Amino acid sequence: MSQPGDRTDDMTTAGEKWTAAYVEAWTSNDPQQIAALFSEDARYLTSPDSEPRVGRADIVAGWLEDLDDPDTWSFEWWIVREDAGFVVIEGRTKYPAERDYLNLWIVRLDEEGRATEFTEWYMPRPHED
Repeated sequence: MSQPGDRTDDMTTAGEKWTAAYVEAWTSNDPQQIAALFSEDARYLTSPDSEPRVGRADIVAGWLEDLDDPDTWSFEWWIVREDAGFVVIEGRTKYPAERDYLNLWIVRLDEEGRATEFTEWYMPRPHED
């Protein structure tokens, strides 16, 4: 299980490294960190039936449009399954001021460890302290 700010050096699999880097980018909202997560032609779906953001530039722009401010959330995560570039991540996002979510992410990684496809499911839950 990981927390925001954990270093990717301690991670062993491509999925763990990618997820830790995602959380770091989520924390910083730095466009270069966000872009480094995705292949040039990646597809990012904010829900399974949403219109995908296609391409690194569109993903970064959408991320920055919908960003979460640092220190307004926490995220715990673990790898459910990882096989040859296919990663399933389960997590819980806590927004202490308002809500919690259970999260499920399906990520497909290329040989360089960048996501070619990212789909997330998030289910609202009552806030827990």
